[in-house]
Amino acid sequence: MKTNFLFILFLLTICISACANNSNSTTTNNDTSQIQTATTNTNSLPDTFETGKVIAKVVCKNDASQSYTLYIPAKGNNEVLPIIYFFDPHAAGSFPLNKYKTLADTYNFILIGSNNSKNGNDWNTTEKIWNTISTDTKKRLKINSNRIYTCGFSGGGKVASYIALQHTEIKSVIVGGAALPDGTAVGNFNFSLTILSGEGDMNMTDLVETNNELNKTQTRHRIIFFDGIHKWASETTMNTAFAGLELDAMRTQVIPKDNAFINDFIKKMKKEMDDLYINKSFIKAERISEIAISMLDGLTDEVSWFKEKKEMIEKNAAYQNQLQAQQKLLSKEQNIKATYMQQFQQGDMNYWTKEINDLKTKAKIPNAEAAMNQRLLAYLSLAFYSISNQLINGNNNEQAAYFDTLYKTVDPTNSEAWYFSAILNARSNNAKATEDDLMQAVANGFNDTQRMMQQPEFQALSSQLNLAKISSSIKN
Repeated sequence: MKTNFLFILFLLTICISACANNSNSTTTNNDTSQIQTATTNTNSLPDTFETGKVIAKVVCKNDASQSYTLYIPAKGNNEVLPIIYFFDPHAAGSFPLNKYKTLADTYNFILIGSNNSKNGNDWNTTEKIWNTISTDTKKRLKINSNRIYTCGFSGGGKVASYIALQHTEIKSVIVGGAALPDGTAVGNFNFSLTILSGEGDMNMTDLVETNNELNKTQTRHRIIFFDGIHKWASETTMNTAFAGLELDAMRTQVIPKDNAFINDFIKKMKKEMDDLYINKSFIKAERISEIAISMLDGLTDEVSWFKEKKEMIEKNAAYQNQLQAQQKLLSKEQNIKATYMQQFQQGDMNYWTKEINDLKTKAKIPNAEAAMNQRLLAYLSLAFYSISNQLINGNNNEQAAYFDTLYKTVDPTNSEAWYFSAILNARSNNAKATEDDLMQAVANGFNDTQRMMQQPEFQALSSQLNLAKISSSIKN
């Protein structure tokens, strides 16, 4: 199926971005020479919130249109605590907090999840969101002003790093699925950066490149891989990232050095490396050594053990062969993507159906190409989302329906694919199909009630659609 101007539209929209590009200034890291005094910036007495429970909606006092999800560790907030602000690409503030609340108890961190930050916001909106929730939480919670962190996934990852680039109070950033705002040059940042990437994430190659560029700077950083696709990292992976926050704070003498914690971390990392080495997973073992070196450097002499292991692995002929095979596979992936770029204009339904089914089959085979095929499926999902979205916005309904069908084929559990289908069916005055698609979108996680209720196509069919029923089935 050939499409007019589609190739240009795809190039403009292929990357999910939290908001528009903006120029950012950066500063150089400066370690402190003594334990810093922890304070909370508050102009009033902190509020009293239930502890050990995810509070889904705390309305900001100075702006009732904004809210955040809050989790205070079970031990309470009787003293100043570290805080992590989470940014989900779909404004699902509760999702990461529910996922990582156990870690909050382990590390005694306060967790905040913005209910307003989402893909599509511009940087001015992002700045307003940050200023509002930052001011509100500082007045209502006891926060360690030397331990303010941000964390985000996908477009939310770009938001997390954007805020740190603009506000020097942010000491560390954890990002997953995306790293820096579009157009931001890698440099000597005033915060440490932890990158999380699924082996099957379509953005993995970009994240690896960002990490490689950071190797040329003075910015403390590390990249942690996990077995998964483009999604929030597992609790186990995030646990390692949280440990990095603790170790960074010890290194800069924000908190006292905890030798027991350090020794436990060393023991854990050594075991991971040894297990991987025994299983001849030399690339993964080398990655673990890099993480350990980044986190332990300046804290213990044991870091030399990881440096020696890293050097030994890199000299290993088997490692060199694995590395060469990996690079060959990444080159193959790029070539396949180049073919897809042509097929976006020329391919028909038969081509894409066969290609998608082949990728799904190959992605399940436990071999070296499985993760590549997962990344290609995720790449196609993002491509079909971007193309469908542009065509829907341009009222090119016939072509939009074609690409949305492909979107549902490659990613049938993606709520947005079914939401797009509902819009197109509403434009065709097919109320039954519209309602069915909306229910399918909700079943797959759609939870933006306001967006649904304000969608012009659904408003036009409001007398024929049971939007109240659909809305009541949404789980926030």
